[in-house]
Amino acid sequence: MADIQYRLEQKRRILGDFPGPKSAALAERRKKVVAGGVASSVPVYVADADGGIIHDVDGNSFIDLGSGIAVTSVGASDAAVVGAVAEQAAHFTHTCFMVTPYEGYVQLAEELARLTPGDHEKRSVLFNSGAEAVENAVKIARLATGRDAVVAFDHAYHGRTNLTMALTAKAMPYKTGFGPFAPEIYRVPMSYPYREEADIKGEEAAQRAITMIEKQIGGDQVAALLIEPVQGEGGFIVPAEGFLPTLATWAKEKGIVFIADEVQSGFCRTGAWFASQHEGVVPDLITMAKGIAGGLPLSAVTGRAELLDAVHPGGLGGTYGGNPIACAAALAAIRSMEEYDLNSRAQRIEDLVLGRLHKLAEELGAQGIIGDIRGRGAMLAVELVKPGTAQTTKEPHPEATKAIAAACLQAGVVILTCGTYGNVVRLLPPLVISEELLADGLDVLEEAIRKA
Repeated sequence: MADIQYRLEQKRRILGDFPGPKSAALAERRKKVVAGGVASSVPVYVADADGGIIHDVDGNSFIDLGSGIAVTSVGASDAAVVGAVAEQAAHFTHTCFMVTPYEGYVQLAEELARLTPGDHEKRSVLFNSGAEAVENAVKIARLATGRDAVVAFDHAYHGRTNLTMALTAKAMPYKTGFGPFAPEIYRVPMSYPYREEADIKGEEAAQRAITMIEKQIGGDQVAALLIEPVQGEGGFIVPAEGFLPTLATWAKEKGIVFIADEVQSGFCRTGAWFASQHEGVVPDLITMAKGIAGGLPLSAVTGRAELLDAVHPGGLGGTYGGNPIACAAALAAIRSMEEYDLNSRAQRIEDLVLGRLHKLAEELGAQGIIGDIRGRGAMLAVELVKPGTAQTTKEPHPEATKAIAAACLQAGVVILTCGTYGNVVRLLPPLVISEELLADGLDVLEEAIRKA
């Protein structure tokens, strides 16, 4: 495992009240030109970022426990990524792979075939965003199977395009007012261990979903079963062991394309290249984005050759899909992931964070607000509930969640929230964060939870 060299000092520093004057001035400029529907959870504007640190335009330094929503896993200015981008940009920034192709696209497809689960023959197609990847995976599944129905799960998040909004389970802010949505989308219960009404095993939760599909749709009518192996926006929900393998086995028996949405959970985030690997699941198609390219916009669908090759020439693509600079960044990011052994680093982050959080939960006791602690690797979460309800009604506590995020920010730590009920603190630190900086960030988070 190579040592990580940081360009910026990895230290939290708050100079005064914020947002500072420069961030405030930028906010005023923004009001005049940026659509109000674009929201930012943090009111400071970034000037520089490296490793686990973000510098704002007023000179404050924040510990980054969000990674731009799991994007900057190798850091926001990884030297290898920066160098690859500069070198590629000096040659050409774009030609459109559908017009005049280039090696970077092919080379990245080779890497994706190597890294994704399964030893079957694979093909890849590149896009720009996670939503595009999901939408195209559904297209591929429908064409290859000749079926229409697509099954998604409670608490799912898959994107903001029309089809992916239909696949997403949360109304506000993602769906409200934007309908009508794409048809032939069906939703079944997810395995949500903390909120199950009774103690139910993963296999039983899967059978519950399968029974609903067979009864309401018919397995032979389903083109695709789409699931996040660890749900993201829904609350970092890790399904009970056995849930995913049972679904995958049933899908195979029924000729259904099993699609793993690994947009947030892929590329070492959970301590494996892909979260599907924790239970030995081999998806038919995998959708990827976020951590794939060190911060540049890029996404991919990788899967069984017979599925992707079933699509007629010209049926897949897009003007910017697999942009040469983004491909160069992705190849460099993958090299850094391997050089730094970011899977092991994610596992180490899991050990450090969960150890601290479980100790805090014990300290606060049954009357505390910590309902559940969960996640894999560096994709971790704390679900917050009203005091004293953690083992009874489990009443969500979104007010405390907002207060904790605000308190952390005031102290110089950026954290993100999520969850169907708005009551989950999610931790997504860059996988290259130093243990010292992570510990400092956790100190701040723990204090915020104690005071909430």
